[in-house]
Amino acid sequence: MPGGSIYVQQDEKFTGSSPQWYYEKYWREGTRSRRRSRAIMAGIGFVVGMGLALRFNLAYPVPYAVGLAGLVAAADAWWHWSRFQATAVWRGRRRGEVITKRHLRRRLAKKGYRILDGRAIRGQASIDHLIIGPGGLWIVDNESWSPDTEIATYNGRLFFGEKYGTKTAKPLVETAGAFADLLTRETGVPVTITPMIAVHCGLLPRGGMVTAEDVTLLKPRLAPKLIRATASGALSDEQVELLARTAARELQRL
Repeated sequence: MPGGSIYVQQDEKFTGSSPQWYYEKYWREGTRSRRRSRAIMAGIGFVVGMGLALRFNLAYPVPYAVGLAGLVAAADAWWHWSRFQATAVWRGRRRGEVITKRHLRRRLAKKGYRILDGRAIRGQASIDHLIIGPGGLWIVDNESWSPDTEIATYNGRLFFGEKYGTKTAKPLVETAGAFADLLTRETGVPVTITPMIAVHCGLLPRGGMVTAEDVTLLKPRLAPKLIRATASGALSDEQVELLARTAARELQRL
């Protein structure tokens, strides 16, 4: 290792690759510790279950105690596994656009909304999802940050941890404007497009949503809910169909 000492053995925890690689490495290394803690919690559950069974004079108290111990162990295993799975997109194990696409199509496709995935203005900006419906138009991009990155807003500014979020928000706002200009020019229907970012990993505020610098960041499952909450009637069925056909024709598929 450049700059290292030949007399001091390098610690493997400080050599390797990306933060994602370290995260998975530490997760695997923590397996024994998690199992030990789970066994202790299950033992406590067994004692509590036995005590409750005896307190209420239940027949066969041991099965109740074993059942409560198993329930405690299963809940603990599920909690740790769900936390690990929540980082799958950040770790590159799952594709965020696939997850968001599923949420959008399940909740919006039968409500008169048209969804176009992976579109770009030729030679210019691109987006993951374009939604056209009775309430207007939206673009949704997919992003993920490290699990401990706090996503927040202060005085109208967007922050990712201690870093400004302008470099992330501004290009998306400009992309929304470019898409809106193109569709307005080609269809004659004046439209604006609301930009959103589906956050697959990172710490969002309570409620799973934050808006700053003209961009809304939210959990993927909340995107359809926010879109449907917008008052319908902004566009007629004919205008929705015209905009969708034009977008499919004019926007390049990625």
